[in-house]
Amino acid sequence: MSNVIMRLAAPVLLAGFLLIACGGQSEDRPVTFMISGAPEELDAYEELINQFNREHPEIDVDLIYVASAGEFRERLSTMFSGNRPPDVFLYNYRRLGNYAADGAIRPLGDRLDSSAVLDRADFYPVTLAAFTYEGRLTCIPQNLSSPVIYYNMGLFDAAGLDYPQAGWTLDEFIATAAALTVDTDGDGRTDRWGLGTEVESIRLAPFLWGSGGDFIDDPENPTRTTLDEPAEMDAIRWFTDLRLVHGVTPDLVAESGQSSEDRFLNGSVAMYMDSRVATPALRTITAFEWDAAPLPIGDQLVSERPVAVLHSDGFCMSERAAADELHAESAWTFIEYAVSETGQIILAGAGRTVPSMIRVAESPAFLDTAPPANNQVWLDAAATMRALPMIPGWNQFEEMLSVELQRLYYGDGTLEEFLVKAEALAEPMLER
Repeated sequence: MSNVIMRLAAPVLLAGFLLIACGGQSEDRPVTFMISGAPEELDAYEELINQFNREHPEIDVDLIYVASAGEFRERLSTMFSGNRPPDVFLYNYRRLGNYAADGAIRPLGDRLDSSAVLDRADFYPVTLAAFTYEGRLTCIPQNLSSPVIYYNMGLFDAAGLDYPQAGWTLDEFIATAAALTVDTDGDGRTDRWGLGTEVESIRLAPFLWGSGGDFIDDPENPTRTTLDEPAEMDAIRWFTDLRLVHGVTPDLVAESGQSSEDRFLNGSVAMYMDSRVATPALRTITAFEWDAAPLPIGDQLVSERPVAVLHSDGFCMSERAAADELHAESAWTFIEYAVSETGQIILAGAGRTVPSMIRVAESPAFLDTAPPANNQVWLDAAATMRALPMIPGWNQFEEMLSVELQRLYYGDGTLEEFLVKAEALAEPMLER
């Protein structure tokens, strides 16, 4: 059995998607499996499929690879609308609400419970809870992550600053970022910033929760937004003040010209807040050493650790694939293998993910991969991870709210205007 690989690489193909076809014959048709991600992830999934084929030669897997996450979401939506979805796809729990409500995906809890290979106790509980919709487990979590602070050790050394440690406060965080924000060439303009981050709702979430606030009043059946309450407004001000008051992150012109991730790569951002997704790109750095630290903690928190926001992708099966029992069994066999200990060790090698299987995450297969040296930071965060809602309309609300948050963050509008817009954006979600 051989694999014929076709990649979404040439510009003329960027509007479409390509298949990795597994040759050979079987009683069942091939299982189509759709993913998005960086080249390192594609390589890891190719390895996973090749290993699966060696152990299950009776099942062919066709891999649909779409490099761009945005293109992936659009393509997946189009495929479902045309009643030709992939049999299996890897997707973030935050984006599944509409699919789950429409009955477009087959819940997999019963298959997990009857599996001879997997057990619910294998996985971090927060990941299983995140993929549960109306009491049913929709997809099997492949990974978990949370935002951390990546930091340039050389810049800390040059500034005489201690490396960030667990328990550092919000005030210490701002003071550190300010000390690392400098005009290096003396022209009167900042050209190295202490901090960089994507300005999105999911980046605000840990600080919103840490202040005792939230986006909505009920994560399963919301009736109103809560962003206009005192704790929430304090958290929003703290977050936007990073730019508007302290000036420790790039302004809109600088960020538009070069992303904070690219600036961290070239040394013009000293700290970078992101999830595990940044690790493969950061591993290309050769000019300096870097590591990862936990988010800072606020004095108002009861917990001794910061509240972490869960990032997690899961293997989902379309309802269309499940309609044929023989085909559903083939699709499940692949999912079961992919999230097994063997599969998770293979995928952990790409550096992109923290395994959702506890014993793999706590093993050398993950902890001993470097950089960063401090892979433990994500496992420590698991104790305080919270999931964003998986409800119809949440994905659209979160994306539009991020646009409004960016405007506020870069000085285009007031907090009051932001709150009015947030309430209007939430209406379609609340009316469901």
